Amino acid sequence: MARQMTGAKMIVQALKDQGVDTIFGYPGGAVLPIYDEIFLQNDIRHVLVRHEQAALHAAEGYARSTGKPGVALVTSGPGATNAVTGLTDALLDSIPLVVLSGQVPTFMIGTDGFQEADTVGITRPCTKHNWLVKETDDLPRLLHQAFHVATSGRPGPVLLDIPKDVQFATGTYIAPPKKTEYRYQPQLKGDLEEITEVIAALETAKRPVFYTGGGVINSGPAASQLLRELVEATGAPITSTLMGLGAYPASGDKWLGMLGMHGLYEANMAMHDCDLMICVGARFDDRITGRTDAFSPKSKKVHIDIDPSSINKVIHVDYPIIGDVAHVLEDMLKVWKARGRKMDREGLAKWWQKIDGWKQVKCLTYKNSDKIIKPQYALERLEALTKGMDRYITTEVGQHQMWAAQFLHFEEPHRWMTSGGLGTMGYGFPASVGVQQAHPEALVINVAGEASWLMNMQEMGTAMQYRLPVKQFILNNERLGMVRQWQQLLHGERYSSSWSESLPDFVKLAEAFGAKGIQCSDPADLDDAIMEMINYDGPVIFDCLVEKHENCFPMIPSGKAHNEMLLGDASTEGAIQSDGAVLV
Repeated sequence: MARQMTGAKMIVQALKDQGVDTIFGYPGGAVLPIYDEIFLQNDIRHVLVRHEQAALHAAEGYARSTGKPGVALVTSGPGATNAVTGLTDALLDSIPLVVLSGQVPTFMIGTDGFQEADTVGITRPCTKHNWLVKETDDLPRLLHQAFHVATSGRPGPVLLDIPKDVQFATGTYIAPPKKTEYRYQPQLKGDLEEITEVIAALETAKRPVFYTGGGVINSGPAASQLLRELVEATGAPITSTLMGLGAYPASGDKWLGMLGMHGLYEANMAMHDCDLMICVGARFDDRITGRTDAFSPKSKKVHIDIDPSSINKVIHVDYPIIGDVAHVLEDMLKVWKARGRKMDREGLAKWWQKIDGWKQVKCLTYKNSDKIIKPQYALERLEALTKGMDRYITTEVGQHQMWAAQFLHFEEPHRWMTSGGLGTMGYGFPASVGVQQAHPEALVINVAGEASWLMNMQEMGTAMQYRLPVKQFILNNERLGMVRQWQQLLHGERYSSSWSESLPDFVKLAEAFGAKGIQCSDPADLDDAIMEMINYDGPVIFDCLVEKHENCFPMIPSGKAHNEMLLGDASTEGAIQSDGAVLV
């Protein structure tokens, strides 16, 4: 039923009608009418962050851990420009966000008014779509459309820029239309003939591998379940990008681990030597492919993706299938079963024999110490002590992020939140706030580096205000670890600006916010300290003092192929294998 109400009230009503229960935001003059309406209702909770970038990352954490769109509210000018990093992060990682920004009144647009910025122009390259709302009567339609666009097809961030006079004016509110009534209707079903061709190729493949990404998780729980069923039924190995961890369980016997620049040796070698690569919901990112002209040179390639623009964008494929992952996997299973469940079992057995040989390299082996905490050991202990718990992990960006991906194991989707495409330092802490808000009873841990964590340290205020017991597990090496590693290996050990000097006392910093601070430097004390962090009922900053110059391996150096991995510190004496890998 159509109702008369102000634009600000329309916004809150539309959020309710779209099932929104949480908004992350920061008020300012251009959005005060909306904040007034938020104050007058109790259905939607507003979480006051301490910086607009954090609002976007918190909304990302909420979205990634729930499968629902995240919502952020920012004011005009600097509020909107502070949101740009989060928008770009969400665009590259396909995270559904609806961002509402305030704008100066329509009659002032273009006058360089106070806190005016061309938000639509600025955010056009970093959103899936955006709108400047000039008429109050257009507001309900565009709000509902924004949610549809953000969550349909390849998910992503959208933005509505709403002038202040549009918020004050009265118009007619309409309820959300049916999903089928929207003009934007991405293709969900894959072409059955192409799917049948893929199954025919799978039946005769001697060295197949499934290469999966965040698109499996974005497609919903059915996609992860269908993927597991297809992998188990066919017996083919499976690997994943950083964004796809958890879609297939890490305990599964077909699991090769993560692939890519810091992926596992067996995963990268399988990608290099396979004869059929089935890419499901991934986009051939450069962190995955390495040198594109040497990427999986012996394979026929399948690419399943809902975004047509991703097909043949980076790597030319033999079997392009446009469609939603869940729909395509369902049809693949049906066709494979209908054709007699055939596989080249003899070829597969030899393939697994080869893979088992690569596994014997034990590429994650490191030299442990009883005197200083190695970062790998810290994460091994964190995994062991939290395994089986209702646990969600977020990360900042850097070496710690890669070690977390290597040493923490995920059995389900939506449990791993990290910045993949943009690599945003400062992502993890506010993302953990969003995850904890969505899952108040769960254990939420942000694995961080001290440099990355400091970029949004102000969110301790948010965690304390809303009693969100997020655990900040900081691997403190007093370095910009990944930068330092690249400088050591690729820039002649010229450590230009890669030391984190003048660091705070993290225990005192935690206490200054009213939170708990823990510092640990002795490996013998680590387990007890981690359990103290877990058991404390409130936010914790855990300052884990680790080896300062530990390097993250395996590593595909920039410009190299998958079979040219560094398996240990290249500065130490090593033997070059026939496949090109450097072994310590």
